[in-house]
Amino acid sequence: MSVLILPKTINKDFVQKIKELSGQDVRVCFQCGTCSGSCPMSEHMEFSPRKVMHLAQLAMGDSLVNLNTYWACASCHTCSVRCPRGIDIARVMEALRQITLRKNINFIEPSKMSAETIMGAPQIAMVAGFRKMTS
Repeated sequence: MSVLILPKTINKDFVQKIKELSGQDVRVCFQCGTCSGSCPMSEHMEFSPRKVMHLAQLAMGDSLVNLNTYWACASCHTCSVRCPRGIDIARVMEALRQITLRKNINFIEPSKMSAETIMGAPQIAMVAGFRKMTS
């Protein structure tokens, strides 16, 4: 279990950056947990979508960088459809991916993939994965 150290002040620039990229205001979320309860990928995520939203509200970008949650997000929009506050959480997850990728941090490093993996994977999956997970 990892311990999170809460910031003394909220970095409004981080919250604003998420809003600029996603068009969503993470401060509207009231932490009901509907997103996590309806997410088909939550069992593959380090932190639930609800916790990611909470960390985003607190502008804890440093704590979000190393998580796999927004990379594992299937962008199926189930969370967004069911959100009682109307937040498009899938767009927030995409914004978090973009913020990370703009720091030139790849989630998948293509040069480290084995030739077997590259040859065995469907080309469309590889292209989609590279678009989503590499800068």
